[in-house]
Amino acid sequence: MTDTTPPAPRYRSIFRPDLFADQVALVTGGGTGIGRCIAHELASLGATVVVAGRRSEPLDATVAEIAEVGGRAEAVSLNIRDEDAVDAVIADLVARHGRVDHLVNNAGGQFASPAALIKPKGWRAVIDTNLNGTWFVTQACFKRSFSKHGGAVVSIVADMWNGFPGMAHTGAARAAVVNLTRTLAVEWAAAGVRVNAVAPGFILSSGLKNYPPAVAKMARELFVSNPASRPGTEAEVSAAVAFLLSPAAAFVTGETMRVDGAASLHKAPMLPLPRHAKLPGWDGFHLKADLPEIFADLAPGGDE
Repeated sequence: MTDTTPPAPRYRSIFRPDLFADQVALVTGGGTGIGRCIAHELASLGATVVVAGRRSEPLDATVAEIAEVGGRAEAVSLNIRDEDAVDAVIADLVARHGRVDHLVNNAGGQFASPAALIKPKGWRAVIDTNLNGTWFVTQACFKRSFSKHGGAVVSIVADMWNGFPGMAHTGAARAAVVNLTRTLAVEWAAAGVRVNAVAPGFILSSGLKNYPPAVAKMARELFVSNPASRPGTEAEVSAAVAFLLSPAAAFVTGETMRVDGAASLHKAPMLPLPRHAKLPGWDGFHLKADLPEIFADLAPGGDE
């Protein structure tokens, strides 16, 4: 009797399926949002993906999702702000897998606040996560593996090119990571290491569920106020990461790729933007998060 059960949905990457075959990729913050999407795409391209984060539940869920469609993934508990724990985890990964080929620094965190009201504890927490944590993981990967075998790093930053009013702490940290990216690209090139970054703009991601109604309403308007006239998808950010990790970017290092629909280039008072649908979105993520209703029509295939 013929089995008529439809195959399980899989990640629809734009890249060839064996692109990262037999390679190991570490994705920090890989249990939710953009990090989860990146983990799925790299696994769909043949990588053994290690997702790292502080909460085991979302990490285990991501690993189970990847395993369900035949991918290889594992989870490790990690607080990237603890340099000793970071070094121990990376050492263990190298001991078990022989090397780490790719690092995606996706873990981060921030909160909205006027600069004058940010307390020292909040400032340190954001800097420790977004800057220091990124550095601890990157340096540990270099010492334990990249210095001997080469590798590729992509750090997720943010659109902070014109400052970051309302989030001075994360703007400062992300700008520092961009500068660090340029420095390491020069210092580590002779070891066969490429270091790049991706700066997403407004992206339809699971984090939207945490927006209070008033903030969601404001964000809904901002998300279409760019030359592309739409927000981006997690898959579009992930595709940029996969490109920068891949041999197609073998001569690209020290760069930060903006995935923002040219929002960071737009001068609103000088050039009002027409609404259009001429730059349609790409979304290959088969398990993308459900969006709050206020954002639902902005997804590729929505009403707009």
